[in-house]
Parts: sequence; C-alpha cells; structure tokens
Amino acid sequence: MSSRRPPRFVLALLLCGLSPGAFAADPELRAAIDTAWLVLTGALVFFMQAGFALVESGMARTKNAVNVLMKNYTDCCFGALAFWVLGYGLMFGANPSGWIGTDHFLLWGAAHMDYSLLFFQCMFAATAATIVSGAMAERTHYWAYILASTLTTALIYPVFGSWAWGSLYGGSGWLKQLGFTDFAGSTVVHSVGGWCALAGIMVLGPRLGRFGQHGEVRPIPGHNMTSVALGGFILWLGWFGFNGGSTAMADVSVGRIVLNTHFGAAAGAVGVLLTQALLGRPILLSATVNGSLAGLVSITAGCATMEPGHAALTGLVAGTLMLAGEALLLRLRLDDVVGAVSVHGLCGAWGTLAAGLFVAGQDFDLQRVLVQAIGIGAAFLWTFPVAWIMFKAIDTLIGLRAGGIAEQRGLDYSEHYESAYPEFEAEALHEEIR
Repeated sequence: MSSRRPPRFVLALLLCGLSPGAFAADPELRAAIDTAWLVLTGALVFFMQAGFALVESGMARTKNAVNVLMKNYTDCCFGALAFWVLGYGLMFGANPSGWIGTDHFLLWGAAHMDYSLLFFQCMFAATAATIVSGAMAERTHYWAYILASTLTTALIYPVFGSWAWGSLYGGSGWLKQLGFTDFAGSTVVHSVGGWCALAGIMVLGPRLGRFGQHGEVRPIPGHNMTSVALGGFILWLGWFGFNGGSTAMADVSVGRIVLNTHFGAAAGAVGVLLTQALLGRPILLSATVNGSLAGLVSITAGCATMEPGHAALTGLVAGTLMLAGEALLLRLRLDDVVGAVSVHGLCGAWGTLAAGLFVAGQDFDLQRVLVQAIGIGAAFLWTFPVAWIMFKAIDTLIGLRAGGIAEQRGLDYSEHYESAYPEFEAEALHEEIR
C-alpha cells in the first residue's frame, strides 16, 4: 500500500462526506460545482465595476465625480439587458457562417448552465463597455454615453466575440477556426473597449484647457488618489474571477491561471516603476496603478497557457508599453482621462500577441503568432471604424459633448444637479459662470 498522501482536493471531498469516485460519476454534482464556480467568479467580475468606478472618478475632478460614478453604475444596467436581448445570441448563438450567432436571443426556457453562462458573460460585456467611460470623462453628455455603451454591449463587442469565441451551440467563429487564442479576453474584451475609447476621444476632442495653443500639455490632475488605489486593488481582486472563471468549470488548471494573473499585475506595476526611475521621472501612484492594470490586461489572453516566468515578462513589458502609449496619445493631442486606450487597447493587443509567443512547451511558434496578429488586426478594423461611426452619429443626432459652460461648471451640476462633495461645492453649484 502506498504511503503517499492523497491530493488535497481529495481530502476536501472526503471531509465533505463525498468520495472522489462519486464526484467523478455524478454529473449533477459536477454541474452544481461548476455552476457555483461560475456564479462566484461572475460576482467577482461584477465587483470590478466598483473598481472601475473608483479609479475613474478618482482620476476626474471633484465637479465630475457623480457623473463618472453614474456612468459606471448604470452602463452595466443597460448593458445587461442589451446583452440578454441581442448580444448573447450574436456572440454565442449557433454560428454556421463563422461571422455571427443566429439564435439564443432573449434566452428563455433554457438549460440551467445556459443561464449561468449568460450571467457570467453579462459581466464581461459590462467590462468592455465601461472601459470607454473613463477615457471620455468630464465632457460627455450622460445619455449620449449610455446610448453608446448600450450599442457597444449589444453589437460591437459581441460581433467580434463571435469571431473569436463563438459558438456554444453549433458552428465556430472564423478566428477561432484559425486557432486564435484569447483565453479570457485581452483583445475580445479589453482591446475592443480600448479601441472604442480611442474612437470616442477622437470624436469628442480634448477637455477645455488640456492643451495649449502651441501644443503644450497642461496637466489636469484627478481629485482622489485614495479612490484610485482602492479601485486598483478591487480590479486586481476581481481579475482572479475574470481569468479564473473563464475555465467555465471548477478545474485544477485554475491555480496556474490565477498565479499568472497575479504575476502579470505585479510585473506591470514594477515595469512602470523601473521605467519612471530610469527616466528620472516622478514615481506616480496613478501610473503605478495603471501599470498593474496594464499587466492584468496583457496576461488575460495567455494566463492559461503560459508558464509563470513568461507571465511576469508579459506584464513587465505591458507596464513600459502603457507609459509609451500615454506619451504617444499626448503627442497626438488626444485626451484620455484615465489612460484607457493604452492600458486596454494597446496592452490588450500586446498580451494577445504574447499569448502566441509564450505557450508552455511550444514557445515562439511563428504560425501561431501570425494568427494572433490577424486577430489583433481584425479587432481594430472592426471595432474602431464602427465605434467612430457610432459616436459621430450620436453627436449629430443628440449631441455627444457637453457645452462649454457645463464643462466649466462640472457635469455633476449640468447632468445630475447633484454633488459628490456638497460641503465644498455648495456655492459653485449655484453661481453663474462668467
């Protein structure tokens, strides 16, 4: 008889009064555990909305805090319903053409696991949409943003998702057929959100006073770095559900996935700190938090297939790339309040490429890297033009940008007539702008 100790998950089953054989043989028990895993991790992904709200509102000024919080609070409300009505079917419905799903709209009378998957995927759709909010902060009409966010969740995000991840009910997306790898959505979720944000800030234009007449960059600092740091921690925590839950089952592979996720985030922050130190720049908290988010975005595609060392390298590069991307946007006079384009768009593309470069035991396969590059290009060529047309249409029909006086006074007043800090702003809410 062997003296080796049984694996810990076997011990856990025995403590619960279950035998490992019963666990393997009982499909209802297996389904119940998988459902619990999806619901738990989906709840963690939902909690990321709070992280985005804190990061984005903290990086905005006091007079726009309520507006940013409202967008983050309600885009997931409108988005959840839009994804149920249209997005889920487009993304995961039967896909015989390889381009879009054709059924499972308005999911009704479905199997229990289908409802669990819809719940989990609603949270992913909300993440893709809410990325746009921070980039366009402090000068966007509330209802114009909500309309754009709902269309992103219902159409832009799920169509590309169907190419890369579809289908659950027959057929397969054309990118998936090529062998495109994006385990939890570096491109499907984050680059799509980042390229939508790029289109949005190009149509909107910069905030008043952001750039001088001769091209000089004028800093507009956020008002609450405590919120930024707390939001960063919450997003980091939620990402364990974002990536770990993408197994769609309680599986032993989750250990490496969440470890790689953690290493990617840590290395992203380290990459920012080292770059700032080498360049002799101030060591900024806002940049450090964004560095960890860049690392998280970049590792999302390959967290299930990389070894931890490569996960750390992917995050390290992402931190440096994020700083370079922000510098490029400023040179182009594009005003991204929270750095969403570089964090999500650019680092999402890098992470997707890295998922082809670093595959445990099969590193540097050029054919795989080419497929990844095709997927990255397809995401941009679909998302950016469609999002640009969407924002242009919204601007023409109902107006995308708040007026100059409203922007000076603050969108909390003009859009909501409510203040996050009434003790400080009571007089400002009622005085005339001269």
